[in-house]
Formats: sequence, C-alpha cells, structure tokens
Amino acid sequence: MSEAASARRSRRRQMSKDERRAEIIRVAADLFEKLGYARASMDDIAAAVGIGKPTLYHYFRSKSELLWYMHEELIDGLIESHGARVEQGLEPAELLRGVIHDFLRNIATRRGQCRVFFENHRELPDADLAVATEKRARYEAMVQDVVRDGIAAGTFRKVDAKLFSLAIFGMSNWAYQWYHSDGELTQDEIADAFWDYAYRGLMP
Repeated sequence: MSEAASARRSRRRQMSKDERRAEIIRVAADLFEKLGYARASMDDIAAAVGIGKPTLYHYFRSKSELLWYMHEELIDGLIESHGARVEQGLEPAELLRGVIHDFLRNIATRRGQCRVFFENHRELPDADLAVATEKRARYEAMVQDVVRDGIAAGTFRKVDAKLFSLAIFGMSNWAYQWYHSDGELTQDEIADAFWDYAYRGLMP
C-alpha cells in the first residue's frame, strides 16, 4: 500500500459516521458530475472513495439513497438559510438577494450535487419523491411570499409573484451548466449581477 493510501485509510478510521457519509456524498457528487448519475455505479463510487463495496453499503443502501441524501442536504440548506434571514427581519429586497447568493454558492461549492438536484430528483423512489416535491414546493412558496410582501410594502412594483420567482430560479439555477471557478467573475459577482437585473425589473 502506498504512503498516500495508508494516510487516507488512517484518516478515515478517525472519522465519525457523519464525516464518512459527508465524504462519500462529496466524492459521489464529483463522480456524478463526470459520468452522469445514470452511468455511475456503486462499484465506481466505492472505488473513487477508496473503500470496499460492503463498506459503502454500510453507509448507503443504494444509489437512490445517495441521491436522496444529496437532495435533502441541498433543499434543507436552502430552506434553513432563507428562514434565518427572515428571522433577522431583512427587507424583501435583501431576502431575494440572499436567495440568489444561496444558489450560486451551492453551484460553486457543490456542482455535482446541484446537477443531480436539478436533473435527477424525479428518479427518486415514489415515497422519497413525494417528500422532495413537497419541500421544493414549500421553498418556492417562501420565495413567492417575499415577492408578495415587497409588492404590498411598495418596494416592488406589481408583478406575478410565481412567474417572477420562476425567473429568479431559472436564471440562478442554470449557472451550474456554465459556471467555472476560474472564470472572469466570482460566484458573488455573478449573484450580485443577477440580483441587479432582477431588482431593476421589480423597481416601482
């Protein structure tokens, strides 16, 4: 065994179960980004992580369970991040700006995970898909409520809240197709530009 492989194995022995799960999710997400969710197998994931297949099954019973954990981690993070800003009492404009920044931050740091979140969530088992669909709808409703609050306060002009929210989601989410960390603009610069375009469209 090489010195590097020995060091990796030693590091894994010191990891908690949650840390090991997080490592598997991270490596699997990178693999899904390279090969695609459909093509990547549990054998591929085990090899990429550097563990045996039985060990992988100890943490995740199937590829669909991995997809479920990836989806939950992202949608729960979006809901919690937005909820925290609401608790701070931020104005509607800053709340929407935060939504866009959340999307770009995830795309910059979890590109593969974002890809399966957008492209493969419908491949979840029916029971999991029902939960995922409800959470996505809840998050979308939260963002629509912000638009309606801004309209009611006179901060935003009157627009279709659902349509405007979908425009924000489409503009921000599609960045996973083209964003690169070594590009001309940082994730925050892109998010601020997107917010500028959106906000100008909302100005009374």
